[in-house]
Amino acid sequence: MIDLDHPYYQPLWARLLIVGSCAAWAGFEFYTNAPFWGTIVGGMGAYAAYKLFYEFYRRPPAPGSDAQDERK
Repeated sequence: MIDLDHPYYQPLWARLLIVGSCAAWAGFEFYTNAPFWGTIVGGMGAYAAYKLFYEFYRRPPAPGSDAQDERK
């Protein structure tokens, strides 16, 4: 569901912003006593963190991409 070859996900700040937004939103939902939505958004954030950080660095770079320099 997250295309890691898309150029938007190459900068670290974009990936941190996505995961951080999900974490902040989940925290807000738990704070306002909405545990169902907090769990949903927390799961989305966990999935995004897995894809954008763990899988991002474990996959081979796409041919012709500039991602090789950033992964070192």
